[in-house]
Amino acid sequence: MPSDTERYRANFTDEVNAAYLYRVAADLESDETISGVYRRLAETEERHAELWERQLREAGEEPPERRPDRRSRILAWLARRLGPGVLTQVMASTEMTGRTMYDDQPEAAGTSLPADERSHAVMLDALRKEARGGVRGRVLARLEGRHRAVGGNALRAAVLGANDGLVSNTSLVMGVAGASFSATAVLISGLAGLLAGAVSMALGEWLSVQSSRELHEAQIRTEREEILAMPEAEAEELALIYEAKGMTPDQARRAATDVMADPEAFLETKVREELGIDPQDLGGSAWEAAGTSFFLFSIGAIIPVVPFFFLDGAWAVVASLGAAALGLFLLGLTTALVTGTGILRTGTRSLLLGLVAAGATFGIGTLLGTAVGG
Repeated sequence: MPSDTERYRANFTDEVNAAYLYRVAADLESDETISGVYRRLAETEERHAELWERQLREAGEEPPERRPDRRSRILAWLARRLGPGVLTQVMASTEMTGRTMYDDQPEAAGTSLPADERSHAVMLDALRKEARGGVRGRVLARLEGRHRAVGGNALRAAVLGANDGLVSNTSLVMGVAGASFSATAVLISGLAGLLAGAVSMALGEWLSVQSSRELHEAQIRTEREEILAMPEAEAEELALIYEAKGMTPDQARRAATDVMADPEAFLETKVREELGIDPQDLGGSAWEAAGTSFFLFSIGAIIPVVPFFFLDGAWAVVASLGAAALGLFLLGLTTALVTGTGILRTGTRSLLLGLVAAGATFGIGTLLGTAVGG
């Protein structure tokens, strides 16, 4: 366990590094509002460094020179060439990891250090979201709004679900057909593959969405407890989020104070702004997601099976492959509409990849059929 002086030195070094990086980010940031936020963060970290300097002197040790370490200098070098977003991403992660670093340190009791660290984590997370990918948050929000308006996410999920069913079951049907041209054997295998795949997809989707909902509920409970325990610190965090989104400090504080007047509205706003959770939705219904996944997978999976209800032998295989090829190409076209890529190129790519998988499994099935059949 480190001694007190070792802990003081580690805290001092962390604060010096953070202040240095915030100063660099402030100098590089073209948006004066965001630059001002970085400068205030730097000033706070410098005050924290002064506190640990005093602790070191009181312990009889001379504080180290206020000089950033090699890692911080390398990050600064990268930021000067790639932009301040590099620092935003790294510092957001660092602040989130260290947001509770002073909670159990006795020297921090009665000071603003614990609240400052939590506020910095929230602030940096908001700035990271605003600047991710080098795109300003307001522009990104407009783009995301436009995508939601045309149902891009839902359409993409539908295409992927149907495509999974089509590719996997076409491969299964071709593999069984390669081993035996019996329509009955292929039909049973195809329907079994459809049901197994659809049930597996539905269960996986249910577990994923339900786990996400439970995590969100736990995060909301934690946020409620923090609001009850530290209402002023939570209001400051909300003000910092608003400030990171472009409000002036006075506007941000007024907005946070107004929201704080209604405890439930305050909780909902904090959950939305800080955690990115819609408390009314919690990520959607697990049962609805499971049912949708089952249905979409089944739509794709039934396509290569249908010809075997009416045909037998080589004609059934050819018809199945033709139906699958048409489905693959149409799904590729739909994908192109979602992604904005070339329609013909994306459709052809989807077709070729699906046919390669079908051909490979047909060949393997033929070899296995020959080997087993003697």
